Order: sequence, then structure tokens, then C-alpha cells
Amino acid sequence: MNDVTMNRRSFVKTAGALGALAAAGGAISAEGSLFGESSIAHADTEEQTVWQHCGVNCGGACALQCHVKDGAIEYVESDNTGSSDMNSVQVRACLRGRSIRRWLQSPDRLNYPMKRVAGTKRGEGKYERISWDEALDTIASEMKRIRSTYGDTAMYIHYASGVSSGIIAGTPVNRLFNLTGGYLKTYGSYSSAQISAAGTYTYGGGSYGSSFLTLQDNELVVMFGNSPADTRMGGGGHTWDFARMREAKNLRVICIDPRMSDTVCGQGGEWIPIVPGTDGALCAALAYQWITNDQVDTEFLHKYCVGYDEETLPEDAKGKNASYKDYILGNGSDKTAKTPAWASAITKIPEQRIIELADEMAKADPVYICQGYGVERHSNGENAARCIMVLPQLLGQIGKPGTNDGRREGCNSIQAIATFPAGKNPVPDTISFYTWPDAIDHGEQMTATNAGVQGVEKLSNSIKFLFNYGGNALTNQHSDINATHELLQDESKCEFIVTSEVFMTDSAKYSDIIIPDLAVQEQLDISKGGYADNDEVLFFCDPVYEPVGERRGIYEVCTDLAERLGVKEQFTEGKTREEWLRSLYEQAREKDSTLPTWEEGFKMGVYKRDTKPKLSLEKFVADPEANPLPTESGKIQIYSEKLAKFAQTWELNDGDKITALPEFDPAFDSYLDVSDEYPLLLMGFHYKAHVHSSYSNNSVLQTAALHQLWINPEDAQTRGISTGDMVSVKTERGEVRIMAKVTNRIIPGTVVMPQGMWHDADMDGDRIDKGGCINTLTRYRPTALAKANPQHSNVAQVEKVSE
Repeated sequence: MNDVTMNRRSFVKTAGALGALAAAGGAISAEGSLFGESSIAHADTEEQTVWQHCGVNCGGACALQCHVKDGAIEYVESDNTGSSDMNSVQVRACLRGRSIRRWLQSPDRLNYPMKRVAGTKRGEGKYERISWDEALDTIASEMKRIRSTYGDTAMYIHYASGVSSGIIAGTPVNRLFNLTGGYLKTYGSYSSAQISAAGTYTYGGGSYGSSFLTLQDNELVVMFGNSPADTRMGGGGHTWDFARMREAKNLRVICIDPRMSDTVCGQGGEWIPIVPGTDGALCAALAYQWITNDQVDTEFLHKYCVGYDEETLPEDAKGKNASYKDYILGNGSDKTAKTPAWASAITKIPEQRIIELADEMAKADPVYICQGYGVERHSNGENAARCIMVLPQLLGQIGKPGTNDGRREGCNSIQAIATFPAGKNPVPDTISFYTWPDAIDHGEQMTATNAGVQGVEKLSNSIKFLFNYGGNALTNQHSDINATHELLQDESKCEFIVTSEVFMTDSAKYSDIIIPDLAVQEQLDISKGGYADNDEVLFFCDPVYEPVGERRGIYEVCTDLAERLGVKEQFTEGKTREEWLRSLYEQAREKDSTLPTWEEGFKMGVYKRDTKPKLSLEKFVADPEANPLPTESGKIQIYSEKLAKFAQTWELNDGDKITALPEFDPAFDSYLDVSDEYPLLLMGFHYKAHVHSSYSNNSVLQTAALHQLWINPEDAQTRGISTGDMVSVKTERGEVRIMAKVTNRIIPGTVVMPQGMWHDADMDGDRIDKGGCINTLTRYRPTALAKANPQHSNVAQVEKVSE
């Protein structure tokens, strides 16, 4: 075996003669199939090592060394550069990245442009192969027609995270749309919309706090709905960051979660089970203990915060018992003291454990309090996230080493690297990422007060043209698939849908035109590291092999569309993809002279450098007058005047609440809504076998980590369910079939299933989803403030399926 690191030009020259590989081990697509024919060329060539990375949206990003021979990946290694010592950084991929050979070379890859067969409906998945010219002509023609007929605000680029890394990434689509008139914009994300809204009205913006690197010896770490070991795995994510600090600093870790996650299991931490969606009640009881035992840092609260007590309230809120302290002690509008006994009845955490937890947190100095995205994806997510954020404020545990501000753990990256410029969108109209079905169905009725519209008071159009680049959130990752199916099939609403994808996903089946994309690993790019804090990383990525079939990168596709739309010169500025990359990278080196040259970077493949701890709000705490926060008062907002105004002026659904204070609100589909018909709470969670829906079709991963519904032995016994049984999970929206896993790692009364598996149902028949996609079951109902996804709030029934 002759391993050498090759450069991009020599690889392309070598691979260009080899043709295209469809699958590892010689499998190819059948001629005339949905995906088209692709052939394997054989040649007696040396094995080459090509640096790439895994950068789907787990949040992390890890190095891949792809060993390529005869135009095929033979096997994959990860980062073995530098020292393997625990205190050194190797950006090693998890099994998802290491198994990418099977994913990239799957026979199910899309190889040719296709259009929906005439007379068939969206969602049926019936397509015929067409030429690139026909595909591009049709897309350009529809863009012109819909802009001319309805205006620029009828154009929409759908939320997607399947291509979420690299300098080029998906921004060519945005640039194209901006140059031709703009499009309806969005705010928020399926990942973090509610915690981001909470951060905005508390700290002035953002969902991230201090990095794990700030943790101190023997420190107490309290995590709400956060499991780095299940989400950002690998050496390029927080899994390794936290494992390293946990060992080095002898941390005491407490995880508060309905599910015993891998961050706790087998690693010596403590799991405190809690009823889903009740974190805010626990936080209120902790606050009650601290206030009544004189354990709050009053000096900190008076200097840095607004709304803790009467003295710190805004003038127009005084004299109304409207402070946080009044709310906790039962002097507020609900007249209920938030005692540990009160919270215990709601959370099912024993009263004495709440008292002990409060005392342990109050006496810890420092204490690091953080939350993941599990808490905020509930129907009460904004308030729950704010309830957690107030805890370190009460204790004065902000702005000093070892502390966090109650948001998610922070991260570091190389800031000089810029992405491909999208340009300016001239359209001001902006909706929540999650409310696009409403914008298709009745966009003209959506306003600032009834739908959270920003930029304008009211939308002027419904969505008529939708471009879906590298995303599966038309159906699979969006709530209530059955309802969305009906909406998208109605061609009188959204008149044209185009998808650029690497696989025939469930969402792709709702497209009028599908174009085959190149995977990230099949293109030249430079990418920053992911959400991690132990290092700063750049990946210098060559294409692993020449494009198979007629797959094309999105920059080249948009260039051809720009030509048809009369804006090619403005779009390309005379540059190819590589020339853009070189230009943008040289701009980065002008800002940061420590970065390697282009040639040095591509020779090394992965560039790593040490980083420093990130301490949230450090400058603000050191000098709040010189470094005010971007809030209305310049301080931390326990009480928000903006939210108080929204509560009075917004049109909310029955039962929805926006509160000026971080109050506990069960909201909809909570523990209060279980019934004889639907007696269980249902949540999703992130799982090792896939990243959202990416890699869900990689069989080796699904074999290694089975897709199962976790159910407590108490709930399983009453239903006659054993591990391995096939069960039916039902909500008002639909039904899923899935294998059961009976385990004490889930609280009684709650079941959980991994999110992201591909929807697989006969939509013209019983619509029972045998793929196990949780969004067959979830409710589409935007939350009160962020207008975001409440996909962890569901009431359900589980039954054993008879053989």
C-alpha cells in the first residue's frame, strides 16, 4: 500500500479518467431507475489520501482522511495528526463520519435532474429523467413568472441544514435570489429559536454562554436538558471538550432530564429525572429556597439586573407586585408561593431533593449552570429557557471564572473566515422559520401581532416559489407530516418547488424539479471547525473523486441560473468556485496573519491551534457602564418591558402566554393534557445513528444504534410490552410503528424516540409511518413568543402491535 497525500489538481487529473463510482463494493443503480445509471471505471492506480471533513448539522465538525483508489473510497480514517495525548487535540470523527464511505457511495444517490411525471401528485415520488438544460430552463422560467405575477415576496428559500459547513455552503442560492429581487426572509431555527428569543430578551441576544474551558477544579456543573455525549460527538464537538474537562477538573455533574443520557450513564454523574416541560417549576422552587434562606446575591442583582425586586423594576411596573421576587414568594398575580412542595407535585422530583439541590448550588462557588436545546423545544420553551437563565443571576454566578449565564455552553472558532457573500436582500418581509406553512396557506393574513412577522406590519404575499437546498424540513423535520402533505399537494398554493439534494428524501418527493447535488465531500472547500471550545480548526478539503453521473455543485448550478436570469456577471464577478475560495481565504489571512497559506493548508489537510476560555458577560460584569448589554436598559432583563408590551398587544392563541418575567407556564400538550386516550408524554431526542435526518439511510449506523422507543418498565408492563416488540405510537396527528426498548433510563409516564428517521408511509392508504419519524406525531402550532417548534411537547398512547 502506498499512502501519499495528493493535491487537488493531481487528484482531479487522476480521477478524471476513472469515471464514476455508484457504490462501495461494486453496486450500481439499475438503468432506467429513479436515480439513473452510473458506471464504475477500473484502473490500476495508486491509493491516494484525500482530506475532507464531516460537517452535517450536529454542531461539531471532524476530520476525515479518505483513502481513494480507482475513483472510490476504500476506507476512512480520521485525524491522527499531532499527539494523541488527552491534553492535545485530534479532531476525530464519530461513527457517523467514519462510515461516510457507505453514505457517499450509496446506490441510492441522485445522479440526474428529474421532473415530476405529468399527472402525478407531489409526494408520490414519481419522476422522470430530464436534461440539465430543461431543468435549468424550467427553474429560471418559473422564477421569472412568479416574480412577475406575485412579486419578490412570493419567493422563498426553505430552511435547511444538510449543507451547513464550508465557505461556499448554500449561500449561492441566497446570492442568486438577492440579485434577482430578493425573497421572503426568516428568523430563528429548528435548533434554537426559543432559547435564542429568551437570550434576546434577557441578555440582548444569543443562545451561547461560557465555554467548558472555564471550568474550575472540583466544580459543580448543573445541566438542564443537555447531553453533549449524545449530540455534538467526536473530537470536533463538545463531547470531547466536556469529557476532557470532566476528567481533568474532577467535576461533579448533575443532569436534569426526563431521560438518563449518555452524559450521565456510566460516567459518574447524577441524573435527576423530571417530567418533560416542567424545568421552569423546578427553577422557581430553587429560587424560593435561595430567597427565603437569604442566599441570593442582592448586590449583584441590584447592580446588574432589572426586575428582581421592587427597587429594580422599571418605573411603569412599580407598585404592582410585578417583580420576580413577588412572583416567587406568592405575592404576584397568581398568589402561589413556589415552594419545593409545589414544584415536587409538578416535576415529580422529591421535595427533599429539590431542597438539597438548592443548598448545594447556593454553596458552590463557582457553579456552572447551563441548558441544552432539549428544554427550549417544548411548547413553553421561551419561558423555560428564561427560568434557567435567572438561576446564575440570583446567585451572582456570572462573569467570573467557572461560571455561565444559564445558556448553552459556548464555543470558539476562527473569526476571520467569511462565507461566500450572499449580498443584500431588498425584501424586508420576515417570518419565523417555522411558520412557512402558514405563509403558503394564508400569507396575506399574517401580521406582526398575530404571527410574529418582522420588517413589515403585514405580509403582502403567500409563498408561491420554494427553493429547497439540502434540507428535509418540508416534511421529515417539520411538525405534523400528514397535514403538511395535504398543504404541499395543493399546487394552487405553492406553485413551484425545486429541491437540490443528494438523496431522494421524503421532502424531495414534494418537488416539481429535483437536481442532483454534490455532497460536501465531493467539492473543493475550506471549512471552520464546529461548535467546540477546545481548539480552533480549519479543514482544507479536496474533492474525494470526480462527480458521478450528472451531479453538480450549487455554485455552478446557480451560475447557470444567473446566466438565464441575466445576472451572471454580477453573480460570479468573473470568478470560479476555486477563485472565490482563494479570494475569501486571502481576505481572512489579511485579518489573521497566523493562518497558513493556501498551499500550506491544503498540504496539511487540517489546521489546529489552541484557544482560550470564553467567559460570558465578563466585560459587562467588570464595568457595566462602559460595556452595557444590548437590552432596553443595558442590563440583564429579569423583567422585560418589551415582553410586557407584547403580552398586551399581540394576538395569541387560547392558552398561550407571554410574560414579562421568567414564569413557569405548562403551555399546551403538557403534563396537564394527558388523558385516558393519550396517557403518556412523548419527546424526541438526538441520537448517535444520525444527525437530524442525515445518515438515517446509512444501514451500518442503524445496525449499531437501533431505532427504538424508550419506555419505562412500569408503562411497558401494563401494556404487555418487552424490549424488541413492535409497538404503535399514536397521537391526534398520526401513527408510527417502532421497536420498543424497555428501560429505567426514562421517567415513568413519558416515552422518547430518536428524531430524524425517514418518514415511510402509504400516503394514499393508512398513512401509518413504518419508518419511525416522530414528526408524523408532532403538532404544528407555533409557540407564543418565538413562533417556533414545540416538537418535544406531545401526548400519546403506546400499544403493542399484534403479530
